[in-house]
Amino acid sequence: MTKKYIYSKVVKKGFIDILPLNLAVIPWGILCGSLAIQHGFSIFEALLMPSLVFAGAVQLVVTELIANNTPLTTILFTTLIISSRHFLYGLALKRRFNNVPGHYRVSIAFLLTDELFALSTHRKAFQGKLRLLYAIFTGSFFYFNWLIWNIIGIVAGSYLPDLTTLGLDFAIAVTFIALVIPTINNIPTFITVMVAGVCSIYFKINHWQLDLVISSVIAMSCGYLSYRLIEKKINKKTRDKGSVK
Repeated sequence: MTKKYIYSKVVKKGFIDILPLNLAVIPWGILCGSLAIQHGFSIFEALLMPSLVFAGAVQLVVTELIANNTPLTTILFTTLIISSRHFLYGLALKRRFNNVPGHYRVSIAFLLTDELFALSTHRKAFQGKLRLLYAIFTGSFFYFNWLIWNIIGIVAGSYLPDLTTLGLDFAIAVTFIALVIPTINNIPTFITVMVAGVCSIYFKINHWQLDLVISSVIAMSCGYLSYRLIEKKINKKTRDKGSVK
């Protein structure tokens, strides 16, 4: 097979893999764009946000904070907390792109979202240079799709009533559910997901501050402890079998 054929195959797979997620973020993008306009942002400011940030959850929260005249330090701290998971994404991808030139890694860092991370770390993902091509194309396609639906939201927000009352933010939950469910393939992951879900609901109902952050820390701790316990049992069984022999 020629390089041209292989590259076209990678691009085609990236397009197909990200297409369902592109459809899932349509209401999310429209909501972000319209919310900025309805909170008094100019068209330029509303366009600048998705162009530079490229993080839906951060964009929604920061838009609300700016509209409420929240101090800059609070906005920056909140953004840091919400985006902190991307630090873990970067560490997880580091060994996969360790030999990639710096400018490519910067591009991937900007394009790195929950969706791209899930696709790039899949067990059937491409290896080597093909993984790089796949990540850059898929991330770029997702980025431009996000911009387009933000622009549509900006236009809709200028001419239509308040779109936030339509429940479009449910698309956020749907997207993350679609990303998480396929990754539940062992007991520690299952425990992590269940604990995160239960804790986040409990803390939300009881109006805890930083409810999602606290839920994440508790869930990861429970997942890690369960992993260590299972690993300890496996090692004990291995030692027992060895001593019997």
